[in-house]
Parts: sequence; C-alpha cells; structure tokens
Amino acid sequence: MPSALPDGEPVPADGALPAAALAGAADRPLAFYLHVPYCATRCGYCDFNTYTADELRGSGGAAASRENYAGLVEQEIRLARKVLGDDPRPASTVFVGGGTPTLLPPGDLGRMLDAVRAEFGLAEDAEITTEANPDSVDPASLAALREAGFNRISFGMQSARRHVLAVLERTHTPGRPEACVAEARAAGFAHVNLDLIYGTPGESDADWRASLEAAIGAGPDHVSAYSLIVEEGTRLAARVRRGEVPMTDDDVHADRYLIAEEALSAADFAWYEVSNWATSPTARCRHNELYWTGADWWGAGPGAHSHVGGVRWWNAKHPGAYAQALTEGRSPGAGREVLAAEDRRVERVLLELRRSAGCELSLLRPAGLAAARRAATDGLLSPAALTDGRAVLTLRGRLLADALTRDLVD
Repeated sequence: MPSALPDGEPVPADGALPAAALAGAADRPLAFYLHVPYCATRCGYCDFNTYTADELRGSGGAAASRENYAGLVEQEIRLARKVLGDDPRPASTVFVGGGTPTLLPPGDLGRMLDAVRAEFGLAEDAEITTEANPDSVDPASLAALREAGFNRISFGMQSARRHVLAVLERTHTPGRPEACVAEARAAGFAHVNLDLIYGTPGESDADWRASLEAAIGAGPDHVSAYSLIVEEGTRLAARVRRGEVPMTDDDVHADRYLIAEEALSAADFAWYEVSNWATSPTARCRHNELYWTGADWWGAGPGAHSHVGGVRWWNAKHPGAYAQALTEGRSPGAGREVLAAEDRRVERVLLELRRSAGCELSLLRPAGLAAARRAATDGLLSPAALTDGRAVLTLRGRLLADALTRDLVD
C-alpha cells in the first residue's frame, strides 16, 4: 500500500458506514485485502507502507510485531463483520499483500484467511492469493500455504539480471524466481504470477528481453510488468538526485513496454489490463479486476484502503497506531471520504479504460466523447469498439493511456 495517506473526514469509532453504502450490497462482489507490513530489508525503490525490524524497534511498533500480527488482523476482520452486519456475501477473492507476507509463518497467513472464512465464508471458486519474495519461501512453506487454502501466488521477480536487481536492492539471486514457479506448481498452486519491473537505471534492452525470456520460460500463467517510478523519499530517488544512477526517460519506458507486448503475445499471453498479461481468462487476477470495476473490498492492516458502496476509507499507517486502535476496541480507520456521483464516474473511466474490455461511452460527457472520436482517428482507440459503444485502447493508446484518460474524463 502507498506510504502517503490522503486527508479525509474522521471514521466513526465503531467503523459504522452510512446506510446508503450498504444499499444494494448483495448485488456487488466482496473482496478482502490483507496487508502484511513487514520486510526483511527495504528495497531502494519502495515507497509502500512497509517496515523492517529496525524501523519498528523503539517506535511503538512492538504492539504489532510479527508474532502477534495475525491476531490483530483477525480482530479487524471481526470488526468488518460487525460493520457489514448481516451482509450475506461470501468473499469472492482474498489477496494478502505487503511488504513480504511470507515473512510470517504459513500458519499465521492461514489464520488470517480462516478469519475471513469464519466471519464471511469463501465463495466456492474463491481466488486466494499471497505475494511472496523468492527468497522467503521454500517447497515446505509453499506446500503449507497451499494446505491453508491459498490457490494463487505472486512472486516479485523484477529482473533476471544481477546488476539490475542490485540497483533495485532486491535480495534474491537470478534464477530463484523461476525455481519458485516450479516449486509452487509442485505444491499444487493453480495460478502463479511473476512481477517484473522495466526501466531500472542501467538496464538495457537486452537485459529486459532476458528478463522476459526467463519469466516466460518459467511457466507462470500470469505476468505483470510495471514501469519503474522513482518515488520521492526513496533511496533510489536520492541516488538519482546525486547523479549516481541515470533517470530512464519516457521513450525508453515506451520501448520496453513494446518489447514486453511482443514477447508476451508471442508466448500466448494476452493483455487484459495495461500492465497485466494472462494465458487465459481464468488466469487473470480476479482480485485486481474487482478493484478496476468498482466492487466492494475491505482492506485490513496498517495503511490498507477499503471501499464499500462509494465510501472509501484508510487505516492508520503505523503498525503501532493500528494495533492500539484495535486493542482499545476502536476502528483503525484514520480517515474516509464519501464519493460523489461525479467522483465515481471519473474513477470508472480512469480504471476501466486501462482494461482490454475498455469503458462504456455512456460514461463520457460530450467533451470526452469528442476526445474519444479524435483518439480513434489518431489510432489511440479502436474505431470498431467505438462503434459498439466502448472506448478500447489500441497498442499505441496503451502507451499514452494516462494522458488520453485525462482527455476522456472532461
């Protein structure tokens, strides 16, 4: 989760939601995101709400130590049950992210999942994912995670080149992520994702092609490829500012994206969101698809964000503050906002346009519709899809998606 939290109105001590947020809830999917804020070391590019042991020592974070963390998340899931009342929906998806969730024992991750199961139930075909660093799992822990009910796993590969991993300050060795895919398959995981990052300072086109080749060759059914964003406040940003490593320009990022599309499509991966490719519709990350289509989800953990029926809220960022709130019987929510109809329309355009299904033209105002017609003429949107009432990005449009979206939401 991002380390910076927005402003907002206070969250009631009991976490209660406006009645309007729960209206019609039975017709919307419900998902859970469980945030684990621990990392063995902090990667130089990371701006997420994560903490090493040294960062928590003496900062009030002991109340949310690794040893008692699963119990805190269980408390928040019980709070979710109270807030959502007699909501009949089972969880369609559960996603455990971080941080490095697999720094916790598999049994603790299983406890957190069991709490969702006990309070809400799991859909018969529920997708249950955990993220993992390649050097934080082994065949035994993967087997234990599968036994606990996880059926999808996402490994942070980032690159196959040692010097690129060094710039990113990743601790695993080249080849370990590929081995993890094989170990996860042997443990019985139906779906395996590899995360890649392109545009790292010092990375060449050849390096990026090698990473793609290694990832594809490992046999996952899903690949995510993200452009490196150098966030202010990170060690990597400081190195760029001091001139120790060069900033990668936008043209290089675009070239790397085209290389990814070429390599992945040749290997029978199809894009379904600008940064995500899958070998089949069943291999897509259903949890992320719920985010992109405005479903309801409860985010448990420090800094985690939630959304139910047009109300968005976020938890206290620091593990100590999060633990204190739950221990005192209060919601750990730090702030919230009730989205106006226009806010929800804009969000739908922002998120749905990035998907291969595109967004409905009915979401666009006259200025946005005019921009969509111009974009189709310029080769950024599919003219055929426009005729069918949808705005769907072309490959060139994917490269310019952020700027195009700004035009369409007018």
